[in-house]
Amino acid sequence: MNAVNYQKKLDEILACEDTRSKRLLLHACCAPCSSHCLTYLEGKIRITAYYYNPNITDRAEHDKRAEELKRLVGILNSEYPEAHIETAIGAFEPELFYEAARGLEKEPERGSRCAKCFELRLRETARKARAEGYDFFATTLTLSPLKDARLINETGERIAREEGVSWLPSDFKKQEGFKHSVKLSDKYGLYRQDYCGCPFSKRGTE
Repeated sequence: MNAVNYQKKLDEILACEDTRSKRLLLHACCAPCSSHCLTYLEGKIRITAYYYNPNITDRAEHDKRAEELKRLVGILNSEYPEAHIETAIGAFEPELFYEAARGLEKEPERGSRCAKCFELRLRETARKARAEGYDFFATTLTLSPLKDARLINETGERIAREEGVSWLPSDFKKQEGFKHSVKLSDKYGLYRQDYCGCPFSKRGTE
């Protein structure tokens, strides 16, 4: 079976539909990953960057990443006056991550614990998108070379069917998206963390 090119699917949707008046709730894991995704989508759709990451269980780290995302959006709105990117900061709910990860603490990165984490964050994003009348929801998670874009998109597509809101597919690492995010992070002096966010991924960096 041929692999799905999710970035091509994204480009086709943006090209074939008049999405400039549509609203996207974009789950944002951090400012560095968001940098490329926001500049890629800017001008093509109305974006709210939604920071919801209960996997980041350290409160200081959680809030630091949230503030850095807000700073990035402020910079981009000043550089792209027509962008009008908005931000929304979700609740700090580490207990939900620990509940989802129970029994999977020793799983390797990219394993079943990560799948549960994707499910948790994308479902909350979908529910907020539906409740607040967004046309699409999506995530910046596909930018990372360490994340499984197929799994993320399949999870998003399933949740979209279950929650009744449209999923916007992506594989933002394509077209040198990750390299672009590194350049933008350097340009804007963004805080780049060295682990995904959960205490189990941090364990692997120590």
